Amino acid sequence: MSQKKLSELSNGELLSEAKKMKKYKTYDAVIFGFLVGVSIYSVATNGFDLLTFLPLVYLPIAGRNKIRRKEVDKIIEERGLKKESA
Repeated sequence: MSQKKLSELSNGELLSEAKKMKKYKTYDAVIFGFLVGVSIYSVATNGFDLLTFLPLVYLPIAGRNKIRRKEVDKIIEERGLKKESA
C-alpha cells in the first residue's frame, strides 16, 4: 500500500499528518538519546566496538522524518491552514 502524496491530502488529513509528525519528533529524540546512552555505556565497559556506532544507524531514519515534517509544514503554510497547538 503506497502512501498518498502530501499535496493530494485534504486539509483535515494534512492537519492530522502534522499532528503525527509532531509525535515522531519526540520519538526520534527519545530513541536517539537512548542509543547514545547505549553507545556511551558500551565504550565505558568494552571500549570501542559495534555498539559504539549504533546511533549512526538511526540518523537516516530521523533525517527522513525531519524532511517529511518540513514538507507537511510547508504545505500547511501554503494552504493557509492553522496548525493545532496540541
